[in-house]
Amino acid sequence: MTSTKLTKALLGTLTAATLSIGTLAGATTATAAPAQQVPTQTVTIQAVNNLGLTTTEAKSVQCYVRDAGFNPGAIDGQLGSNSWKAWQRFLNDRGFNAGTVDGSVGPNTIRGLQRFLTYIGYDTGGIDGIAGTKTRAAWKGFSHLGGGWC
Repeated sequence: MTSTKLTKALLGTLTAATLSIGTLAGATTATAAPAQQVPTQTVTIQAVNNLGLTTTEAKSVQCYVRDAGFNPGAIDGQLGSNSWKAWQRFLNDRGFNAGTVDGSVGPNTIRGLQRFLTYIGYDTGGIDGIAGTKTRAAWKGFSHLGGGWC
């Protein structure tokens, strides 16, 4: 009698194991659903840094640098990389050393701008490469010089 119970228990365990293996085997041979295609887009991010200027004031400094012979791109009041490249070229050309012409408003560009603004009579609070309150106020004052250039 004990052998009959043992045989039934063993048979039940083997049956369960066989069913599990069959289920696993079925899972391994199943095909996965095809991956969905996700449409891709190329996105160009253009950083705009007006250093506190309004759109109208930014248009004014874009016109100034354009009239000085350096192309800022569209006169749109958005000081993006093209506008800053024009300003970097202008500052380097005039000896204010804005560093690499890359369109990025980093410490070298700010120092060049501070040198320029100081040279023409504005108080930037020093030549430190930081666009602080006084540098931004000087930049804003410059944008109003002569009533704008556009």
